[in-house]
Amino acid sequence: MRIDAISLALGQKQLDHICRTMGWVMARTARSPIFSQSHDFSCFIGSNSGQVVSQADGIPIHTGGGGIALARLLETFAGRINPGDCFLANDPYVAGGNHLPDFTMMRPVFLKGELIAFTCNRAHQSDIGGGAAGTYNPKAEEIFHEGLRIPVVKLVSQREIQDDIWRLILLNSRTPDLLDGDLRAMLGSTEIGGKRLQDMAIPMGAEGLHQLFTSLLDWAEESFLAAIHQLSPGIYTGDDFFDHDCFEAVDARIKTAVTVRADGLLVDFAGTSPQMRGFKNSSLANTRSAVLFGLISFLGAHIPRNDGVFRRVRIEAPEGSLVNAKPPAPVTAATTYPAHQIIHAIWKALSPPALELSCAGWSRISHCNTSGTDDNGRYYVAYQWLAQPGTGAVKGRDGFNILGQITTLGGLALPEVEDFETSYPFLVERQEFVTDGGGPGRYRGGTGAEAIVRVKRAAEYSFRGEGNCNPTSFGVLGGHAAGTGSCSIKFDDGSTYAPPRFGVERLPPLTLTIKAAGGGGFGSPFERLPEEVLNDVIDGMVSPAKAEEDYGVVLTDDDLRVDEEATRARRQRAQELEGRT
Repeated sequence: MRIDAISLALGQKQLDHICRTMGWVMARTARSPIFSQSHDFSCFIGSNSGQVVSQADGIPIHTGGGGIALARLLETFAGRINPGDCFLANDPYVAGGNHLPDFTMMRPVFLKGELIAFTCNRAHQSDIGGGAAGTYNPKAEEIFHEGLRIPVVKLVSQREIQDDIWRLILLNSRTPDLLDGDLRAMLGSTEIGGKRLQDMAIPMGAEGLHQLFTSLLDWAEESFLAAIHQLSPGIYTGDDFFDHDCFEAVDARIKTAVTVRADGLLVDFAGTSPQMRGFKNSSLANTRSAVLFGLISFLGAHIPRNDGVFRRVRIEAPEGSLVNAKPPAPVTAATTYPAHQIIHAIWKALSPPALELSCAGWSRISHCNTSGTDDNGRYYVAYQWLAQPGTGAVKGRDGFNILGQITTLGGLALPEVEDFETSYPFLVERQEFVTDGGGPGRYRGGTGAEAIVRVKRAAEYSFRGEGNCNPTSFGVLGGHAAGTGSCSIKFDDGSTYAPPRFGVERLPPLTLTIKAAGGGGFGSPFERLPEEVLNDVIDGMVSPAKAEEDYGVVLTDDDLRVDEEATRARRQRAQELEGRT
């Protein structure tokens, strides 16, 4: 039975609100800053058959593969799922995980003894062991170097926590107190979500809720089909690159061919490079998430984000490649680097049949983890996230400044400087926009941030310098790419040190400077209104020299006014030179 449009919209809003409530519970009850401040988690609801039907605005790369984790649960515990149970998993190869740090909590919801749904969250843990604190180990050559692997396990059985499993998990963490509190926050979140879902289901009954879920999946399918019907049928290709595998320079690529047909899309990764030695490989669940993200972010936010889309999308990911690694390949960077390239490849493929929807590229994130003990002897793991990249521009608006890595779409909150300094033995000396950081264009790419942080005590660092050598954004329709990021160190004696792009090192007290790159531009920068360029200069986004060099805008009166005649002449000369090439 079809549900009318108003009831369908109201049902979607109710489910989404339950997911948001679950997120509020996690943020307010967790112990670790990665939950309470950065919100590195996502909450979603699955049907009793394991299909994702609703999700909160969290971290998009988390939830697209949630259905695979639910499928593994239903396979593993068929006939053994009871009221009061709760399940946990993280493994990318056997449990539908993205990467090991992301724990997935799945709670079955019952109504009058009948399984009606699952309330779930997927959340990044501060530390679960492995060869480097924070579980980002750029020297990992197999998944066994990356931390604790958990298949789908019954963590809670009929409301009783399985203490043996709980102790085993905590024993494998460098920060067991944080992990203990965060796991309890995840449990509480799914329990409250389950109660809210039961309250919603009582008036309509189990069958009514099932009909709502089916209609929501149908709605996503129909919305997605309507969007792709705006594209000309054909095969469109795109790719993106890796220039380093954490051990040496490489030329590896993720390639995709998107076939647009009347009945759906085929996303084929044939020709993608084989899995690499380092941890920048993607699990299949992660690739599925990245494909969903790439398609919906390009085609329109009006498409419901649920598994109904996958009825019209077929993914072919060659086994043993960067997008479908075989065990024991390491995959911890999957949610950042391979996912970034997958999204870029899809955007590039879809641009030719839909130029107006084109998205300029985002720069990859370059940062590190810092771990050690504070003045009280307390062990900590900190993510140096104060320097985030800017986003690519789209038609009609500039990119967002320091929004963060592409796979979070702004869902990962930057730490508050005061909280950062209170939580760790750090002093933040500077956090500011990077002048000339965004790619030039009619619509300018967002700029990144530069952060200078003094680390007061000796600590261990896990460096991940993606995008520090070659630009990783791209411009569209005449827009330009942004530049590169950087990471540098100054010791207390005044000496400087260039850290490895990828590596783990223990270093004495130091000052760390990280600069994030910006996003690509959209359209020719010579079409940007001179007044907009002037405002960029006044705001510190663009320097006077780059205003003239990149945008052809000449300023006068101490850079507070546009010299209109000189600007016209400068742009005309540039266009004439462009025409000769």
